[in-house]
Amino acid sequence: MAEINAARLQQKLAEDQPAPLLLDVREDWEVAIASIQGSRHIPMQQVPQRLDELDAEQETVVICHHGMRSQRVADYLEQQGFTRVLNLSGGVDDWARRVDPSMPVY
Repeated sequence: MAEINAARLQQKLAEDQPAPLLLDVREDWEVAIASIQGSRHIPMQQVPQRLDELDAEQETVVICHHGMRSQRVADYLEQQGFTRVLNLSGGVDDWARRVDPSMPVY
């Protein structure tokens, strides 16, 4: 499973059209604190039941707090036939520290 860091994701979002799907798998309370603009929120535990809401062919960047839960979800998506999945290494925490310092860190 491939990974992408916050700086590269920022660049990709600015350059790539269409932009990748940003799949935020954190809990509701975490998303209420901070999220990357344009992210689609599906909590980790709901991903299997909501798989039909995702496009297996679309490039998808999976996001969580530090990159551990998202790594598990990215692995799961690959097992389900998703071919273009990336894990955001460092998660929203790294994004807030390196890309968007106005974002709350928790």
